[in-house]
Amino acid sequence: MTTAPAALSMAIARDLPALRREIAALRRRAASVALVPTMGALHDGHLSLIALARQAAEAVVVSIFVNPLQFGASEDLARYPRDEEGDLAALRAAGCDLAWLPTPEVMYPPGSATTVEVAGLSAPWEGVQRPGHFRGVATVCAKLFLQTGADVAVFGEKDWQQLAVIRRMVRDLDIPLRILRGPTMREPDGLAMSSRNRFLSPAERAAAALLPATLREVAAALRAGVAAAPMLQAAEARLRQGGLVPDYLALVEGETLQELEAARGDGTARLIVAARLGTVRLLDNLSV
Repeated sequence: MTTAPAALSMAIARDLPALRREIAALRRRAASVALVPTMGALHDGHLSLIALARQAAEAVVVSIFVNPLQFGASEDLARYPRDEEGDLAALRAAGCDLAWLPTPEVMYPPGSATTVEVAGLSAPWEGVQRPGHFRGVATVCAKLFLQTGADVAVFGEKDWQQLAVIRRMVRDLDIPLRILRGPTMREPDGLAMSSRNRFLSPAERAAAALLPATLREVAAALRAGVAAAPMLQAAEARLRQGGLVPDYLALVEGETLQELEAARGDGTARLIVAARLGTVRLLDNLSV
């Protein structure tokens, strides 16, 4: 992992009274606060978002919460990687001011009955593959924004649909917070960094490099004016031959996520993909 100069001290809050005390203390010495929401198992992709947050605000809060509301009944909630000790050490080295580590009981007390649903943007792509996923994402992000009172929140571009859903929620609910997006951080062979990559076997990890390579080739062809449908069909076949099973591979308008027949030439299109490799589900996207 890359590191930044360590903060003099990093506070840790695990319940709402402690969080509110620490946020009040931050506000006494910092004019602005940035939030980086994470589910932990931190890697250089997360640290790049923390670095962006440090540039955008005087104080940085990082939340670590594996959100049960965004996992389906058959998904990997129990298996999701957790490394609190390593994460806290990485946050201290990155200069984080406050780590917010709520439990599910703190985030969703008994009797909790309110969720947030972002219609339209939540329905296609990931919404088809993971029904209810974005309800969980929108709900926990709305709570994190309100709990911390952050001025800025930083998200990575790797989960493009998630970013679109959160931006829409913030606009629709008039949440006084600015969303910043950080570029996808990649391994030397182009694979997008993800906490779940650690579950790839050595053979699967080698095969995973086909995904970003295929995306780059398709994106280049689409930028040159090639129609999307035949390129995407050929790319899906290539991925399957390489051992990856695509859930979807599509060219969409970046903000609305509506499918496009060809790139527009103005940089607003996005090539999005989700593919399964063994037990791991890989997400990626590129601007076209």
